[in-house]
Amino acid sequence: MLAQVIVDIVHENVAHTFTYRVPEGLELSVGQRVEVPFGPRRKEGVVVGFSDTTDVPVEKLKSIIAPLEDYPAILPCLIDLAERMAENAHCPLAETLRLMLPAEMRGGRVQVKQQPIARLAIPKEDVDEAIFKQGRSQKRRQLLEILRDGIPHPVSELKMIVRDPLEALRQLQQAGLVDILQEEVLRRPGGGAETPPAPDPELTPSQKEVLGVMLPELHQGQGRFLLHGVTGSGKTEVFIRLVRETLRMGKAAMILVPEIALTPQMVDWFRRRFGAVAAVLHSRLSAGERFDEWRRIRRGEARVVIGARSAVFAPAENLGLIVVDEEHETTYLSDRHPRYDAREVARWRCDNEGATLLLASATPSILSFAMARRGDYTLLEMPNRVMNRPLPEVEIIDMRQELEQGNRSVFSGRLVAALKDCMRRGQQAMLLMNRRGYNAFISCRSCGHVMKCPNCDVSMTYHVSGGDGQLHCHYCGFAQAPPQTCPECSSKYIRYFGAGTQKVEEELRKLFPNVGIVRMDIDTTSGKDGHQKLLDEFRSGRARILVGTQMIAKGLDFPKVTLVGVVAADMTLNLPDYRARERTFQLLTQVAGRAGRGETPGQVIIQTYKPEDEVILASARQDYRVFFEQEFGKRRTGLYPPFTILARLLVESTSAKAAQEHAEHLMAECMRLLEENPAWKKRTLMIRLDQPSVTILRGKSRWHILMKLLVHPETEAFAAELTELAREENDQVETYFEYNPTTMM
Repeated sequence: MLAQVIVDIVHENVAHTFTYRVPEGLELSVGQRVEVPFGPRRKEGVVVGFSDTTDVPVEKLKSIIAPLEDYPAILPCLIDLAERMAENAHCPLAETLRLMLPAEMRGGRVQVKQQPIARLAIPKEDVDEAIFKQGRSQKRRQLLEILRDGIPHPVSELKMIVRDPLEALRQLQQAGLVDILQEEVLRRPGGGAETPPAPDPELTPSQKEVLGVMLPELHQGQGRFLLHGVTGSGKTEVFIRLVRETLRMGKAAMILVPEIALTPQMVDWFRRRFGAVAAVLHSRLSAGERFDEWRRIRRGEARVVIGARSAVFAPAENLGLIVVDEEHETTYLSDRHPRYDAREVARWRCDNEGATLLLASATPSILSFAMARRGDYTLLEMPNRVMNRPLPEVEIIDMRQELEQGNRSVFSGRLVAALKDCMRRGQQAMLLMNRRGYNAFISCRSCGHVMKCPNCDVSMTYHVSGGDGQLHCHYCGFAQAPPQTCPECSSKYIRYFGAGTQKVEEELRKLFPNVGIVRMDIDTTSGKDGHQKLLDEFRSGRARILVGTQMIAKGLDFPKVTLVGVVAADMTLNLPDYRARERTFQLLTQVAGRAGRGETPGQVIIQTYKPEDEVILASARQDYRVFFEQEFGKRRTGLYPPFTILARLLVESTSAKAAQEHAEHLMAECMRLLEENPAWKKRTLMIRLDQPSVTILRGKSRWHILMKLLVHPETEAFAAELTELAREENDQVETYFEYNPTTMM
């Protein structure tokens, strides 16, 4: 038998299958990882098919050396998915197959964890005689007494009862009384602690209504739904009931969340209802935990998968349901090659494997809501909170008036008063500041020079946390001490402008010295379980105020939070991106939804310099439909997605000259393609060579060719050619083709 193998090398020259002989007596399956000879080296590969014939004489074919596991690591349905993604991203299949596995499996960088266990090797009725024969050895007698129950005991457990038991166990083993074996140990996130079960709450009328629509489709293995439910409407309970029915049908379910911060909360909810059947996958797990959770899913021991974006590739067999929670979040888009949208991948998996897809959000993306309106998804709505709790009251504070009144603080007088009242009542508050660090930037008041990163064309942010006191670049990580004098004009008039989460935290500690405060941003959540530790501190009530960036704005449920403050609502509104208005509305609406989820009504205070802006006003009213109609109209007028496709060829190089020259070459090639293909040219509304707003990033000069294209099959053909252009070999530059990129900066 001959095996068709994709070798684990990402290069166009080897982007095809290679034929190997299967040694006599070796049984292999599609999806199994194997070690194969490749030139003078040994490489890993994946079996993607078998054949009986080949164009090459069989005696010239090399043989597979050995399988790497005794089971197919990649399910056939995931091989199909990898092939579709490779075709869509115009990249080698080896590159998308890598997404289907824990990265550490490649190269054997993670192994199965084992521990020694001891068990009785003689009948229980012979134990008394064996104990008698141990004479004066108290350890051996004690060990035999423990092992009398016939249950295998980990040696680590025996050490807690008997001091240094290993030598005594070895002597018992030599006497044939005890067996010492190696047993596999699963590394479980959170220690795998037992979670107390939670009873089912009574369903609300809205929950019953949407489940009544979805359950028949779930039973049929079909249905594509968009669930638009206001914050606090009980969407998670809908997920839980759907998962329960999926498990009852003998199928697996998958819940995707946009932020690692949300994963522990979701896992806790599901483990309380389903026990150990829930597995978790995300990038903050250790290599061993990720590998073992993946194996639990692959073996069918865990049939509910909860995780961030990459969990969509989990090896769940007989898939019945995929839920994409907070579907509007851009974190579902991977901007690393091969680029993919987890929502789109989820849809492909559901179509291919006969599963139901549910996208859910209080603020659906413009694209998803538009698709629902035209019938691509069935739109379901939950307009009321659980127990008919009211949406929070929202106040908009004009910070221009605060300045006129002499208030230079980051907090308005109204927000300070509300915080004091909240603390006096023993309740909790959340403050959103969507910029980390202490000051936004440092500038010279004499000449206007702004301190920028030497590797990136961006201003650096001043940090003081942990005694750091340095300027940091949030793009490349470069850090340096702030200057005492201006590097341009030598003036001493250096001033610190703007505020970040660190400054907000400092100001709060001055106002409330005896109140527990936690800050959540990338700086404080970088360690393992960083998110969970901070959220546990807040959930327990030891901390009463939570300050954070956008990571605190979505999905978190704290019943004692009655006040939410938005320190600077305009921050995302003025970004040079056509999605800035949409992201601002989503952020403000989502963070407002954290207030009043318990029995006490919530209050939200939004601080802004543009109180009259229609986005601010719509988010204050929590009125998604009004915002959608406004934004959809603007997108139609300006011909932005979903009415068009934005694409770009991005060129980066350590040589500014090489980057510009290659970008100019690519522009010429694009124009040639358009001239040779009038149908492509007809559907190209705009093409422009330019530098991004961030002209230098991580030490590389950047140019891009921006395109606005009509949605049409001809555009797909043009995109394929653009992908080929991006693959042109050039040692001096890196080129990427981006289709509706997450950012154009």
